[in-house]
Amino acid sequence: MSRIGKQPISLPSGVDVAVAEGNLVTVKGPRGSLTQPMHPDMRILIEDGQARVERPDDESFHRSLHGLTRSLLANMVEGVTNGFEKRLQIIGVGYRAALKGKDLEVQAGYSHPVMVQVPEGIEFDVPAPTSIVVRGNDKQAVGEIAAKIRKIRKPEPYKGKGIRYEGEYVRKKAGKAAKGGA
Repeated sequence: MSRIGKQPISLPSGVDVAVAEGNLVTVKGPRGSLTQPMHPDMRILIEDGQARVERPDDESFHRSLHGLTRSLLANMVEGVTNGFEKRLQIIGVGYRAALKGKDLEVQAGYSHPVMVQVPEGIEFDVPAPTSIVVRGNDKQAVGEIAAKIRKIRKPEPYKGKGIRYEGEYVRKKAGKAAKGGA
């Protein structure tokens, strides 16, 4: 049996999980509500303040779906209780970010600032001009928007300039000067 899939998900107080027809799962909590369609072969059982995911058989396809379904459900519960956040750092002379209304304006060495529209359910925070915080309830949406912001100017390997995740290590290359001549 799947090590991840067989673990029960404890439901904190104030969190309600509802499974509609067609395995459409809705999780409501203090931070809002999330809805996700799950595979119809997976059974989601809610009992005694816990949610469990069961699979019909030990077929390879169902084994892989088992852990995935449990992880998606656990992330939904975590999202409506605590939420998710990704932190990004901006490194480079003149590189900075600022909030314009709810949207994010990033200056990363281009001739113009790059505007990032805030999608529904996501919020940006700029505690310093060189750091960005992306927050939201949906883990996948938070990660996707953070990746799009990072893609504006990926960290380059010679000086390390660009936008990177907080704590990300960028391996630096030696430049032309480091190549020894005769």
